[in-house]
Amino acid sequence: MSRYRYLFSPVRLGPVVVPNRIVFAAHLTNQARHGLPSEAHAEYYAARAAGGAGLIITEEHSTHVTDWPYEKLVHGFRREAIAGYRRITDAVHAHGVPIFAQLNHNGGQASSMYSRLPVWAPSAVPDPLFREVPKAMDHGEIAEVVAGYRTVAAHCVEGGFDGVELQCSHSSIVRGFLSPVTNLRTDRYGGSPRNRARILLEIIEAVREAIGPDRALGVRLCGDELIENGTRIEDAVEVARMVEATGAVDYLNTSIGVATSTLFMIEASMAFPPGYALHIASAIREAVRLPVVGSGRIKDPAQAERALAEGQCDLVGVVRGQIADPEFAAKARAGRAGDVNACLSCNQECVGRVGLGRWLGCVVNPRAGREAVVLPTPRRRGRRVLVVGGGPAGLKAAATAAQRGHDVTLLERAAQVGGQVALAATVPSRVELGELVRGLLAECGRSGVELRTGVSVDAGWLRAQAPDVVVLATGARPKRPWWAGELERVVDVRDVLEGRAAPFGDVLVVDELGFHQATSVAELLADRRAAVRISTPGMVVGQDLGLTLDLEMFTIRAHAKGIAQSTDEVVTGAWQAEDGGVLVDVHTHTTGVTVQQRYDWVVCAVHQDPEDGLWHDLRDAPFEVHRVGDCLTPRRADSAVAEGHRTAAAL
Repeated sequence: MSRYRYLFSPVRLGPVVVPNRIVFAAHLTNQARHGLPSEAHAEYYAARAAGGAGLIITEEHSTHVTDWPYEKLVHGFRREAIAGYRRITDAVHAHGVPIFAQLNHNGGQASSMYSRLPVWAPSAVPDPLFREVPKAMDHGEIAEVVAGYRTVAAHCVEGGFDGVELQCSHSSIVRGFLSPVTNLRTDRYGGSPRNRARILLEIIEAVREAIGPDRALGVRLCGDELIENGTRIEDAVEVARMVEATGAVDYLNTSIGVATSTLFMIEASMAFPPGYALHIASAIREAVRLPVVGSGRIKDPAQAERALAEGQCDLVGVVRGQIADPEFAAKARAGRAGDVNACLSCNQECVGRVGLGRWLGCVVNPRAGREAVVLPTPRRRGRRVLVVGGGPAGLKAAATAAQRGHDVTLLERAAQVGGQVALAATVPSRVELGELVRGLLAECGRSGVELRTGVSVDAGWLRAQAPDVVVLATGARPKRPWWAGELERVVDVRDVLEGRAAPFGDVLVVDELGFHQATSVAELLADRRAAVRISTPGMVVGQDLGLTLDLEMFTIRAHAKGIAQSTDEVVTGAWQAEDGGVLVDVHTHTTGVTVQQRYDWVVCAVHQDPEDGLWHDLRDAPFEVHRVGDCLTPRRADSAVAEGHRTAAAL
């Protein structure tokens, strides 16, 4: 406790006393079923309450039938939602933690795909992501939306929530009214800042009337939209003062960016420093006396304590940190902050899965979003388990098997564990990936796994050990492209990162994976003064970086470093050049034209082959043999960790 003078002190938000300053703030989970809260919601939020969070704020609840921007949205305007609300609040209250519901209408940041109704907004300004012209609302429709907020607030009271929060920040009809970019009205809801804030003030009045004095009311504001002529911090401060002047609001929450144009700033990847958005909370806190919640990639308790100690905010929003480790708060309180499984800010399973319409997950925590799924009972405890391979799949399999009561030994042929994730973390821009390896290694240590490194094993040795179970996590090996032949200057990204090759001069990076492999090595080589071009058969270089919100910042960095990008291309041949370089035939899909280009080196980010020799050698072994991770088939770290956990849990 002495380390955290502020973090574990209580704070009052109107009528609600919050036991500590750690907020599990609102975020999408995609756990709704047919528009209603589910058991998965209850277990998900309860796990963070049990883990010591001071306040839970649920994902948004839609306040009107015209608002349905994605499939698995909670339709708070339906009375049928109340039973689900009660299930959620009872589960959280069982741990003595208050829980608020976030209310929202996404306005023009939506689509008519699901509702089959026109999208409503203050003005007919299409959103750059959805590209649908919204209907400019008339006064009757504005009143209808305000009434919708009142209705859902009343439902939340019946559902047992301790308060509600109005989402007026990154994706909201209220943000649309507040912003001069999307509010072009000339009536009493447009023009001056006070007129643009009129709908917010009306909603505050309506919601306060619905929830009464015994429940808290918060407002989440966007401090900077980061778009041309959009809301800036001085505008947000002015709105914050108006909100405080109502006397009806108990706290302010903050965010940065717009959930379409500048989404990559809202749920920032590891390209941004921790606490990058705290200046928003700090500026608003200086202008008002209400408690203010700050956020922005706060991933460990020390960062949260520092933000409070420096007066940047009164409470700290920790979302991805508590997705990765539901016991984030409890571990810190107990003096075990070093045991917190750190969020990687990789955005692969939280932002990325949700963006694809799937339930939220986490690379670090394969149980995230699946808390309601009961793990199977071990078939027999105390089994002797050998795990071969110390990458993420093997480490997670070993830790999980030991936690489930088995005697586990992990064997790694390299001097260090971590596999390809540890290798990827050697790139400066991806160094936080190393947190995954460190966390899994610590988990193995706490669970009693015996770890042996620098050990190569074969099928005969494994048979001689007579284990009950062998889990193979032997990874994957680089696969040379068919067109590369034996050319020495055509190498794999792993050759570069492991130091076997040092490309220089003009370098072509072939991106067939669409993820960080090609872009990371391209940046690394550009930093070493190579002239780099990335070529991909896709429509965008590193196209899957869009899901993890890394694409925008990579594009900015690539431009600054002079990295050229070519799309819709496939390499069809390569030959040795007379000067020692490589002549490459490049075929362009869109034109059907093939041209020959000369490079000093070619670096390939291509699919790998599973390292599955042991699997074939052990097919008739007298013990159970399982494959996990890339040795089953090469994929990404999220699949490896989830598979290691799933396989070990079933032993």
